[in-house]
Amino acid sequence: MSFLCASATYSLDYLLSFDLVAEKWEAWLMKASAEGASLVVFPEYGAIEAAPSLDPEKAGDLAGQIEVMALAEARIVAFWREMAVKYEMHILAPSLPEQLEAGVVVNRAYLFAPDGGFGFQDKMIPTPFERELWGLSAGGPLKLFETRLGKVAVLICYDCEFPLLARAAVEAGVEMLLVPSCTDTLDGYWRVRIAAMARALEGQCYVVQSAMAGLSDWSPSTDDNYGAAGFYGPPDLGFPDNGVVALGELNVPGWVTAEIDIDRVHEVRRNGAVRPFSHWPEQGAAMMTPLEIVSLVGADGFVGAAGDGGLVSGAVREGGNDDAPEMMNGGEPMPRSDTDTERDIDKFNE
Repeated sequence: MSFLCASATYSLDYLLSFDLVAEKWEAWLMKASAEGASLVVFPEYGAIEAAPSLDPEKAGDLAGQIEVMALAEARIVAFWREMAVKYEMHILAPSLPEQLEAGVVVNRAYLFAPDGGFGFQDKMIPTPFERELWGLSAGGPLKLFETRLGKVAVLICYDCEFPLLARAAVEAGVEMLLVPSCTDTLDGYWRVRIAAMARALEGQCYVVQSAMAGLSDWSPSTDDNYGAAGFYGPPDLGFPDNGVVALGELNVPGWVTAEIDIDRVHEVRRNGAVRPFSHWPEQGAAMMTPLEIVSLVGADGFVGAAGDGGLVSGAVREGGNDDAPEMMNGGEPMPRSDTDTERDIDKFNE
């Protein structure tokens, strides 16, 4: 089956009335509906746009935004549910920080169906900014959404950079990954875009990225935004040679649309020139075997010696990675010091 999907490159406005926010959101839906979209994808943290309409002062503070969005969550969910029914489309609404209980806040994206049904996906792996400056927690579990359009999973921004999350989704039957993103640097955008293209290659499926764009200096969580909506697939049978199905212009707000043909996913998995979806488990043998390190460095720090043509015997040993994080019992990383955090944090939302 095939259908039209619209993905947003979206910019935030400073709106002091929820009615104005709702009017803007609906105007976007009206345009996508007029183009014939059956599925629309909004970006990560786009719901923050409602914060000033509820409390302008708190909207300018990280902790205040969480407090305000907790009060607005039910109203926002009701709005998007109504819109999905009204426009007879599937809507991945812009995500928001949602407070589950005292001290536990997750980044949550809701997916709505045309019959009023809905579900949600929480971000599985928060970024350093989300953890250490905003106090967000990891959510889960990863979910598969069975829809009239096909089987869908949502990887919120940074989650897309972890291949095993996407692999769990495609092994469960997912044909399309939705990646709402919010990145405050150009390199952050490219990290997510490159990851999205890699996940499309590995899973031989569609990956749809939506993105935030432009400046919103009133919001400390989403002040600088760089991105472009895009559709990606495996560069193989039935898909473009470069894997780019459709791509918007960087930081230019608007819908990017593409025709999604789910049958192509199954065809490329069966008959593509390469079969990473099927051959993925063959990595298992390498993963279970200790890596052999072959040392080609001589005692003096150079490879080879004068007069022997540069050929020396290599010493073989089992390897380890000095840069890998130390692990405690149970596989948890060792606690990081404040110095580690200060050195490593370059604030970004992914």
